[in-house]
Formats: sequence, C-alpha cells, structure tokens
Amino acid sequence: MQKIHPSLAWMVAGMSLGALGLLLLMGPPFTAKAQEPKRFQYQIVEVLPDTQTMQTKLNEFGAGGWELVAVSMGNMTEPRLIFKK
Repeated sequence: MQKIHPSLAWMVAGMSLGALGLLLLMGPPFTAKAQEPKRFQYQIVEVLPDTQTMQTKLNEFGAGGWELVAVSMGNMTEPRLIFKK
C-alpha cells in the first residue's frame, strides 16, 4: 500500500475547502423568480336535486376544465355546485 505524504494531503484539503468557500461567496449561479400566485375562477351552479341532472352538469363542467370543490344545499331543495378552474 502506498503512503501519501501528509503535506500533500493538507494541500489537497486546503484547496478543496478554498474552492468550496469561493463557491459559497459567489452565491447561486442564477436568480430565482418569485412565482406569481395562482388565480382561480369560480362558478356556482344551481341544479335540480335529481341524480341525472347533477351528473349531466358535473360532466359538462368537468369537460370544460372545471373542478367541483363544494356542494352547498342553499334552500335545501336546489343544491349549488361550486366549481373552480
């Protein structure tokens, strides 16, 4: 097994630490842009409380890229479907 001279090992360690310090002082190589907050649209749809009507509306809005986020019963006879996009 070959021995490494201690002064050579110290020199390599010193150069490595120096290079690391230089990189830390230089900072990141790019500036990160702040992300814009997402903006959403909301749509409230009143439907008749039967399954077929609700399913039709859900499929219609889903095909248009809307996501159902809540169902509010309103006056207890006409559910309100709340979508966001």
